[in-house]
Amino acid sequence: MKAHELNELSIQELRQRLADEQEALANLRFQLATSQLESPIKVRTVRRDIARLMTVLLVKERSTAAAPAPASTKTNEVKTS
Repeated sequence: MKAHELNELSIQELRQRLADEQEALANLRFQLATSQLESPIKVRTVRRDIARLMTVLLVKERSTAAAPAPASTKTNEVKTS
């Protein structure tokens, strides 16, 4: 999973993938503890994928929060008599 591929996903999709990857990591750790895991390198790659997902998600959330609010069509004029 590449970062440029993740940039194309929405925030909701990123959260879903993050939950899936965290579940996969838990399963891999269980398999590692019970000596059923053939390749321990899988744990490292899933951890890195989770970090990558979290980074892209944080950047997207900050960019949407920092986006300027749309300009109001009403003008705030004070009427004096």
